[in-house]
Amino acid sequence: MGKGVAYSTTEAAHLLNVRAESMSALAGDPGHFARRFEAEGGSPRGFAERRFFAAYLAEILNEAVESGCTELVEDEVVRASRAGEGWSLGFADGSTAQTDALVVAVGNQEPDTLPAFEGIGPRFVRNPWGDDARAAVAFLARSGGAALIIGTGLTMVDLALSLDAAGHQGRIVALSRRGLVPRSHADFDPAPIERDELPSGLRGTFRWLRKRSAQVGWRSAVDSLRPHSHALWQSLSRDEQRRFLRHTRPWWDVHRHRIAPEVAETVAGMIADGRLEIKAGRITDARDTADGLEVDYVRRGGSQLRTETFAYAFNSTGPLHSITRSKNPVLRSLLDASVVEPDHLGIGLRVGDDARAGPRLWAMGPLTKGRYWEITAVPDIREQAVAVADDITRELGK
Repeated sequence: MGKGVAYSTTEAAHLLNVRAESMSALAGDPGHFARRFEAEGGSPRGFAERRFFAAYLAEILNEAVESGCTELVEDEVVRASRAGEGWSLGFADGSTAQTDALVVAVGNQEPDTLPAFEGIGPRFVRNPWGDDARAAVAFLARSGGAALIIGTGLTMVDLALSLDAAGHQGRIVALSRRGLVPRSHADFDPAPIERDELPSGLRGTFRWLRKRSAQVGWRSAVDSLRPHSHALWQSLSRDEQRRFLRHTRPWWDVHRHRIAPEVAETVAGMIADGRLEIKAGRITDARDTADGLEVDYVRRGGSQLRTETFAYAFNSTGPLHSITRSKNPVLRSLLDASVVEPDHLGIGLRVGDDARAGPRLWAMGPLTKGRYWEITAVPDIREQAVAVADDITRELGK
């Protein structure tokens, strides 16, 4: 409870992608986690193990429970419907609960299905964070079989680390349309800017970013946009936002969402040793055979069809980006009853500035990406949590 997908890992190789000094769970105390990490021998500028951060979150959650103001229920909510001014929740075990307000904070959802792998059996791992993925990693470590990772972002990095930590010595191929890999964190001199120093529009912003990167370094330039990310996103037209998602997002993601230097070093070593290959291309077909999972793909910029056989393939294309395709039962019940609506981009729920998705209904985190875009990292979510809590307090008058 409280860990979510990202912090449920127990592997020491999985580190935070953000320095300890920026990972406080408390909006009013930005150094809260850094002090805890430092007390255990870490550095505020270091990258803690995710399992350590999970223990930190558990401590905070336990304090909330001990206060008597928070109750935890370990069950799955399968239905949410209006009940007067409040809500009625239906659980998987058949029980129900009535609430005055509802916050939907389900986080990132499982990747979408891939057409080429429709009908493929267990050799294709649809959820890279589930039990099937852990079993596949263990099998590959024992057998040394070849692994295909579809996607080359942060989830690919985690899977490569898991395979390496398990002792896998076989071949790993990571394939995406552009073959872009997350960049590494490194020390740099901050170069903050004011909002009025930035041009308007998507094209103008990225022209400015290229010029600024040449002056102060790309890390300084990218990070200087962080305080203004919500305002910048909301200043773009809908067409510009769609163009960003179609064409620009992959490059933004690998520079904005960086990995710890230690992680980058491990990945670079695996590539240098020939154990990990990064390829740009698109998959056209896949088949189960007696020898393994046979995959057809075309390299980017080419036309020649290539075929390779893998023991397992992992869907690491990133979280679901089409809210109407969600399989989450709570979201489905709300969407199917038209209680909530998809946002204008179809990637989350339509919400207002206060993250309200309806009367006495709030959404948080990735569900609000259409409104805020940068709303998946702890520094952003902790601020949103405070704002939502304050709004609930005002609404309920308690």
